Parts: sequence; structure tokens; C-alpha cells
Amino acid sequence: MHLFGESITLVSAIFLVLALLLALGFEFVNGFHDTANAVATVIYTHSLPPNIAVALSGCLNLLGVLLSSGAVAYSIVSLLPVELVLNVGSGAGFAMVFALLLAAIIWNLGTWWLGLPASSSHTLVGSIMGVGLANSLVTPGHVFGEGVNWSKASEVFQGLLISPLIGFFAAGALLLLFKLVIRIPALYQAPDPVKGPPLWIRLLLICTCSGVSFFHGSNDGQKGMGLIVLILVGIMPAAFALNPSAGPQDLSAIVEQAKTIQPFLDTKAPLMQVSGEDAIDELSNYMKPAATVPSDRLWDALAGKNKEIAGELAGKNSFHDLTPDQRRNVRRDLYLESETLGKLVKKKEITDPADLAAIKKLTTSFNAETKYIPTWVKVAVALALGLGTMIGWKRIVVTVGEKIGKEHLTYAQGASAEIVAMACIGVADNYGVPVSTTHVLSSGVAGTMAANRSGLQMGTLRNLLLAWVLTLPVCVVLGAALFSGSFYILLHVFGVK
Repeated sequence: MHLFGESITLVSAIFLVLALLLALGFEFVNGFHDTANAVATVIYTHSLPPNIAVALSGCLNLLGVLLSSGAVAYSIVSLLPVELVLNVGSGAGFAMVFALLLAAIIWNLGTWWLGLPASSSHTLVGSIMGVGLANSLVTPGHVFGEGVNWSKASEVFQGLLISPLIGFFAAGALLLLFKLVIRIPALYQAPDPVKGPPLWIRLLLICTCSGVSFFHGSNDGQKGMGLIVLILVGIMPAAFALNPSAGPQDLSAIVEQAKTIQPFLDTKAPLMQVSGEDAIDELSNYMKPAATVPSDRLWDALAGKNKEIAGELAGKNSFHDLTPDQRRNVRRDLYLESETLGKLVKKKEITDPADLAAIKKLTTSFNAETKYIPTWVKVAVALALGLGTMIGWKRIVVTVGEKIGKEHLTYAQGASAEIVAMACIGVADNYGVPVSTTHVLSSGVAGTMAANRSGLQMGTLRNLLLAWVLTLPVCVVLGAALFSGSFYILLHVFGVK
């Protein structure tokens, strides 16, 4: 069977279809939750009819996904165990993809059915942690827990934990500022279902809803994209291991930049004896959380791999000049060297400004060829996200619009919550940090209710907090159980090693 110019077996084609359906299914269910929050305020302030609101949100999500940078996508991927990222086409790699996506979908569907706005970001991160923990148990020679990138997980957790607090307090403060500056009573009253809002208020709320939808697409929409690319790389490395649009200038830039830092690496590599599979093992081991101090063997491996990359790509006009096996190996080497150099910089093992500048330039070039997102993947994810919004919006919208505060949402409250959510998600997207639209907007609505002294429905808040607290541990257990089960089935039933 030929697909994207590459010949694959029927079994691989079946795995590809199933994995892609799961990844797009996750984004579809994501639309039930996160994007529904964006339309809650315009629907409950009667600024737009529900059908128009969800259609507008879906279109803005599509645009946000298409214009996204891909940074958030690979922030999620970097949480995965390095050996599974490098060998995603193995049985363990397939089990990883199936397990984390199934776990995320199961929890998202369950909380949606109960009308609880849960975080798809928390769900996916918890599933990834479960896979990492299970992988460290079933893989010989691993210490329990080292399959999780705890440093990166800590960064993600900070964003996921801080963003709801920002939503609550910033939205409440913005509402009080509105009351101080804009003295229009209608802005702070419950909407009139007959007349609808004044034109300028309607436009403000439509703009904020559009902004939240756009930034949701550019942030949350990326979470499935990185996983889809991993799936494609694992099953069809000849077509997707490296950026197919890279040209002669891109490859020659990598070669020249690799040569530029080679003297620095050589001075740090006294042995000059680590190469081949030993070099791969050294770099992979340093990527594990427990590895903190670089050894002489690590510097040897780094210097050797850098020289190999320059030699492999010298004189090539595109990655199509390489054989499929060479493309797979070059991707692995680019990924390992980039991640290793990044960790060394973060640990302040490299301090000279000139060396740091050269390394940043090199890793940026490496990442452009390995951490890319094909346009058709962005379109597929955007459509899945938009369709999910249009089909499953109502349960979450009712919770946000009716069940958080004791009084009806006012125009000013809706605008305050949306403006803060839009700004928070936009800033996070700029820094490549995944945040939860659900957490930011729901807490923002609660913050405006508290600031307005409208009262809070404590039963709803208790259920929301319970869902938020349970998301991580439940998804960790689900991810671990599904990974172990999938790995066993793939190994003993399908014979995929």
C-alpha cells in the first residue's frame, strides 16, 4: 500500500488510521469543553444566537490553529519519555499514543456528560505522566518515575495552576475597574432578553468571544498536532521524519552552524571515543530527569554526533537525497543534540555568550526540521476542534452561564472574564506554555461574581474543584493501565515489538 509516496503494510495502515482517529477524536472532544467556554458569555448576554456564536467560535478556532507556531505542540511532546519519542514506531510507541489519547478522551467525555468544565490540558498531561510511569515499570533497567520529564512537567503545572488564579482575581479587578470608569447602569444589569444589548456592548462581547476562540485554537488546538506528527513519523518516516519543505539553504545552514560550534564541543570532549549506538545511549540517558551533571562521555557523544550530522547533510539539496533509514537516523540525531544542548544551557553548563548564541542558532535550525507541523494536520485538527464546539457546546455553556453565580451574568461580567481569558491564553501561547481555557474562563466568571457580590453557587464550585483535583490522578491511572494493556496486546497479539 502506497501513502504519501511511501509503501506501508496493511497492519501499519490500520494503526495509522486508528491513531489519527484517536488524535482527532481528542480534539473533537476538546471542542466540547474548552471552546464552549468561549461562547458562554455571548450566548447568556444575548449578544449572539447560539448557532451563530458556535459557528463564529469554530471559524476563529480554525484560524487560530492555522496560524499557530507549534511551540505548545512540542511542549506537550517533550513531556513524553525520550525513548518512546525516538522509537514511536515500536510497539511501546504505539501503545503510548493509544493509551494517552484514550485516557484523555474517556475523562473528557465523562466530565462533559456531567456538565463539568474540565481541563483538556490537565487531562493530557496526566495521561502522559501515567504512560511515563508505566513505561519505567515495564522497561528493563529503568528506575520507577524516570520515564517522566519532571522538569518540563513542573513548568506545565505552574501554568495550569497559576492561570485559574489569574483568571479569578484579574477578571474581578477588571470588573471593578469598569464600574469605576464606565458609569453606564445597563452594563451591570442582567440582559434584557427582548431588547438585547446595546450595539457597542454587543460588539465588545463578540470581539472578546472571537479573541478567546482564536487564542484557544492557537494554544489548545496544538496539543493534538504534535502527537499526530509523532504518529506519522513512527509509521511513515520516509515522508515525515524531517521537514519535507526544507531546501538547500536550510541544510547548508545546519552544516555551517554545526561546524561553527564543533571547536567548542571538541574542547569539552577529551576522550573522542564515544560514537554510534554508545553516543545515542549517552545522549538519551542525559535526557532523563535524574541526569544532571554532564560527563566526559556525554561531551564526547555530543561532539561526535554534531560532526556526523554535518557530514551526513553536507552537499545535500533536500532531505529527499537521504534514504528512509538515513532520514529516521538524522531526525533522531537532530532531536537528541538539540534537546541535550537545551538542557546543558538550562543547567548553566554553557555560559560564554558567543557559545550560547551559536548554540541557540543551531538548535533553532534543528527544531525547524524536526518540530514542524504540516498544514494539512493543522486543518484536520482545526476542523475537529470546530466541529466539537458546534456539536457539544451546550452542557458546558449552561454550567458557565447559569450555575457558577447566583445571579444572571451581566454584560460587564462577561466582557471582563473574556478579556482576561483572551490575554492570559495569548501570553501563554507566545511563550509556548499550555494553559486551560476552561480553568481561566470559568474562574474568571467566578471572580466577577465574587467582585460583584452576586453570590456563588458553592455546589457547582465544589464539583468543579473536585473535577479539577481528580483530573490528574485519574488520568495518570488511566494512562498507565491503558499503556500496559495496549503494550501487552501489541506485543503478544500483533507481534509488534
